[in-house]
Amino acid sequence: MDKAELDYARRHLAESQEALAAAAADSALIAVLGKIADAMTDALKAGRKILLCGNGGSAADAQHIAGELLSRFEKDRAPMAAVALTTDTSVLTAIGNDYGYEQVFERQVTGLGVRGDVLVALSTSGRSANVLKALDAAHARGLLTIGFTGKKGGDMAARCDIVLHAPSDRTPVIQQIHIIAAHIVCGLVERRLAGGGR
Repeated sequence: MDKAELDYARRHLAESQEALAAAAADSALIAVLGKIADAMTDALKAGRKILLCGNGGSAADAQHIAGELLSRFEKDRAPMAAVALTTDTSVLTAIGNDYGYEQVFERQVTGLGVRGDVLVALSTSGRSANVLKALDAAHARGLLTIGFTGKKGGDMAARCDIVLHAPSDRTPVIQQIHIIAAHIVCGLVERRLAGGGR
């Protein structure tokens, strides 16, 4: 790498480190992690499910979180009901073709969500139209809504019962905080439903 590339790599690492340190020092953010874990634990104990959605990297995060819950995180235990609304290409393309991309998550929430379920919506900007429509549909059906977003939160924060703001305005850094936060939540939920860690 040349000097410019080395500087870029170092800046990214430094910015990531600063955001993680800010999150670790933010007692309100840590309290939000507890609230998210509480909501998900209560829903799963009641026989409800966790629905997750997002676009791009946030779609990958939604699938990652669903995998940690349905398979395992740190402990062998019973599967936890979690569905990423980002994975069924036939559903996504049918809805996108017939109704428009803005409805790809909304129609799934309307069709699959029941009162007492939880919708976890991820949007680094807080402005993704299809995610906002999913949150509106979730409220209409009596789901509890959880948002993962960036520092500003766009229009998303007002639509969420619980919202986690990553302490950054830069998309890749926000996504890094989101997956760390999600791992913490998965660990807390697993401990509460299946006992202590390994």
